[in-house]
Amino acid sequence: MRANRRTDTKPELALRSALHRRGYRFRKDFRLDLDGGARVRPDIAFTARRVAVFVDGCFWHVCPVHGRDPRVNEWYWAPKLRRNMERDRAADAALGAAGWRVIRVWEHEPLEAAVAAVIDALGGPAALGGPAALDRAAALDGATAAPSRRDSGTLPAVGSAGAPPGGPGIPVPGAG
Repeated sequence: MRANRRTDTKPELALRSALHRRGYRFRKDFRLDLDGGARVRPDIAFTARRVAVFVDGCFWHVCPVHGRDPRVNEWYWAPKLRRNMERDRAADAALGAAGWRVIRVWEHEPLEAAVAAVIDALGGPAALGGPAALDRAAALDGATAAPSRRDSGTLPAVGSAGAPPGGPGIPVPGAG
């Protein structure tokens, strides 16, 4: 069981990457010391908005769709998986009592559905910080966005002090 990861699983990495691309910032595997002595470590924590996200594996957390009863060493696995489920329910209750919103995502869920669930819990794309954030989110989702200054050819090249983008005397296509 040494090879089983507690953090940075493939589904968790994919979700974190997708959220980060959309402009969301969060803490990963952040320990929360709650009232009553409860300690919880969500996979992704949005501390300012008090949203905790857990990416649950189908086997370890007994998914109702893909979870299956172990056939070998049932005497060991059945109580262990039951304790995992009880711990999940206790963590949900403790976080809820402390004013946190809990989102649980199964590893088999499509990435876009998981991202949508998290964004809905956070209050939608507007929660990023206004119209500029909405433009960024739309651009990342494949919608057309207004061209940036870099696209118009108005920024100087990196390392040149005030020179045109192509350098002195070098025409830049589309700049004009």
